[in-house]
Amino acid sequence: MPVVRTHLGHAVTSEWTKIRSVRSTIWTLGVFVVLVVGIGLLAGALVSENTDEASLHGTNPLSFGFFGLLVGNMCVITLGVLTTASEYGTGMIRTTMTACPSRGRVLAAKAIVFFVVAFVVTLVSTTFVAMVQASMLSGSGARTPSGGDWAKATLGVSLYIALLGLLALLVGSMIRHSAGGITIMIGLVLAPLVLALFMATDSLRSVRNFLFEYSFPSQLSVFYDNAISSSGPTGWDPLWIMLGLTAVAGAGAYALLRARDV
Repeated sequence: MPVVRTHLGHAVTSEWTKIRSVRSTIWTLGVFVVLVVGIGLLAGALVSENTDEASLHGTNPLSFGFFGLLVGNMCVITLGVLTTASEYGTGMIRTTMTACPSRGRVLAAKAIVFFVVAFVVTLVSTTFVAMVQASMLSGSGARTPSGGDWAKATLGVSLYIALLGLLALLVGSMIRHSAGGITIMIGLVLAPLVLALFMATDSLRSVRNFLFEYSFPSQLSVFYDNAISSSGPTGWDPLWIMLGLTAVAGAGAYALLRARDV
């Protein structure tokens, strides 16, 4: 019988079969789309009906897509953790590693498949919301979005959310426990902002400002030119910050994967 030398493409095909055949993918991404589209369009409708032109003057009409993503990102985080951690819970990881002994290849295949799926779903959802919001708020006093506004509100946020989900995938690989990985990621997303809200003393002002500037909601709002903090990262900076965090987590997940027994 002919022997076929395996490569990364085979591992990617295997992971694609897995992610599209489990129910968690349909449920998490389905809820994500409902939240992003539903909340985004609801926010745009409420603003267009209850706000006068003077109040909206100069406002970026695409900025109201922020609210849907702020809630919907939890679904991407959940799917990211489950993509790796669930296999340890079911014991499927033994079959995976037997079929593909190269652990780095397995991790890379999971990362590639998940990132592409999360990016495409987010891009389609945010683009649809942005188009409807721009049409809904045209003539209401809001400014016409520039090419840069469109790029950040669609491509930028999609890359950022996909990287956030990829970070969750890598945390799931390191923790090897679905509930633990999801809890850690929710804490990383929400804890900085919550802690900053309770730091009211002057002695903690610098720490409070740092947490406000680099909290997830603040980083996400930068793409809509509506940052929570007046200082800190601007433009595309949040994307590079998330890329750096993901790279560090990837190195840690790979090191632990090679050092541990399955």
